[in-house]
Amino acid sequence: MLLSQDTYKKIDREVAKFPADQKQSAVMAALAIAQDEKGWLAPETMQDVADYLGMPAIAVQEVATFYNMYNTKPVGKHKISICTNLPCQLSGGDRAAEHLKRKLGIDFRETTADGQFTLIEGECMGACGDAPVLLVNNKRMCSWMSNEKIDGLLKELSEVAPK
Repeated sequence: MLLSQDTYKKIDREVAKFPADQKQSAVMAALAIAQDEKGWLAPETMQDVADYLGMPAIAVQEVATFYNMYNTKPVGKHKISICTNLPCQLSGGDRAAEHLKRKLGIDFRETTADGQFTLIEGECMGACGDAPVLLVNNKRMCSWMSNEKIDGLLKELSEVAPK
């Protein structure tokens, strides 16, 4: 087993939400929990989740590659998704994206040389009225992101102690 006992306990809590013969229904939660521990979903991690849930590895891989919240390749410590859908674009999303690219020295789907930041394009985050919107590590939504707010966020994230 590749994951910590604490991680398997968290997965077990998700599995318990479904009928005993439908453990595979917890696959999305299990992948998110595994990714929280490992930082990304390596093929062997996906295989471990598949084995744990009693499902084919290809089915787990299909889920992991379909949704953009799962990282199937290593990413920086801080993955920043910026909404690039039209409402965000019309409300400063292009400006925010260009500012991030310039500040970080990377383009979309790239990671900074120090491994701290990965920048990706995101789909609608359901907060069009808060545009432009960023999502940090799939968990923290940041709204109305002016250049000054982006600079403050990058400074804050840069100061976070490594785990």
